[in-house]
Amino acid sequence: MDVAMRIEQELELAVSRAGGADCPPILAEALRYAVFPGGARIRPRLSLAVSMACGDKNPLAATVAASAIELLHCASLVHDDLPCFDNAGIRRGKPSVHLAYGERIAVLAGDALIVLAFEQLAIRLALSPDRLAPLTRIVAQAVGGPLGIAAGQAWECEKEIDLVRYQRAKTGSLFAACTMAGAAASGYEPQAWEALGYAIGEAFQVADDLRDVAGSEHDLGKPVGQDETHHRPNAVAAFGFDGAMQRFEDLLADALAAIPPCPGSEPLGKQITAVSRSLVTGLNRQTVAA
Repeated sequence: MDVAMRIEQELELAVSRAGGADCPPILAEALRYAVFPGGARIRPRLSLAVSMACGDKNPLAATVAASAIELLHCASLVHDDLPCFDNAGIRRGKPSVHLAYGERIAVLAGDALIVLAFEQLAIRLALSPDRLAPLTRIVAQAVGGPLGIAAGQAWECEKEIDLVRYQRAKTGSLFAACTMAGAAASGYEPQAWEALGYAIGEAFQVADDLRDVAGSEHDLGKPVGQDETHHRPNAVAAFGFDGAMQRFEDLLADALAAIPPCPGSEPLGKQITAVSRSLVTGLNRQTVAA
């Protein structure tokens, strides 16, 4: 079974259970709407890529953990788009959940997806306690405080934003969970894979900053110019377009250097490079003012 099918089948299993016959119909619709169709599924693909580089010794554990991380990512997008935060009207090329189903349902859908991620881990890995405990801890630390995505979002509520801590929590934490979970699922020491995840996450954040300034809503499937609108730190504003592009390349190099020894290190590095570079392909200085 290929990677995309592994991810989509596990997500379908989870969402179908959460939105079953006893679930309020509008909430059930909103849960499915928030998860399908997905974006590039970059995070679960990264997690499975690491697991395969480590030998993919427990495919079920790897797939469940990767899908739990994607459910949490989807939840964060639902909440991020809410009027109290970005008030974004488009996500993945369609109306955001709060516009499609109302703000109250959007809040509840995001909450339900967070719970669903951990329920999926508990149910699917009940017979693998040696994998369940470390994977649950890795995923949980990536979404709460003090360093998870909730903390990252909370930095936006502060009078002054610490750029490094903000981006490390809001973006890097979930990428670190991806690499650590992929390794842990295959029986590798997860801590050794943390630096790789954070480097990829920071590179991804710089790429997202570049796209927010130089991309288009049509191509990205979400509003652009959000950082300026909400007075958030942005790598282009801090370093200029060329400086941000160089920062991206430096972080990508850091990520490749951080890949721990494993049987599939070379193909993993090539995959990370290809996916990362695809995020900034087509962006140039001329598009900044467009």
